[in-house]
Amino acid sequence: QVQLVESGGGLVQAGGSLRLSCAASGRTFSRNAMGWFRQAPGKEREFVAAISWSGGNTNYADSVKGRFTISRDNAKNTVYLQMNSLKPEDTAVYYCAVDYYSGSIYYVPRTQDLYDSWGQGTQVTVSS
Repeated sequence: QVQLVESGGGLVQAGGSLRLSCAASGRTFSRNAMGWFRQAPGKEREFVAAISWSGGNTNYADSVKGRFTISRDNAKNTVYLQMNSLKPEDTAVYYCAVDYYSGSIYYVPRTQDLYDSWGQGTQVTVSS
């Protein structure tokens, strides 16, 4: 059974940093793109970042570009999201997801519907 478990969320002051982790189990995802999404209260879930299976290509939402960095360790079946210079508007539940399609090294999907399995989410709260 495929399982994605996020961790690393919490409460942080504006300007601070957090590092989210997403550990996958049940199968290896070393040939699959993975992504991070978030959902703020009263809003729809939105794309944050994605990374190709090789880790060599990434894609970011404009709102986080230059502040967030997505990375992965295929040996550990884990994807990370380093979040710096956090803002109150980054407050949300953050979800990781995996796309079962084994695309090229340039494949970094932004569309939620392309992702097949999701974690339960981790809360990130940024105080002003």
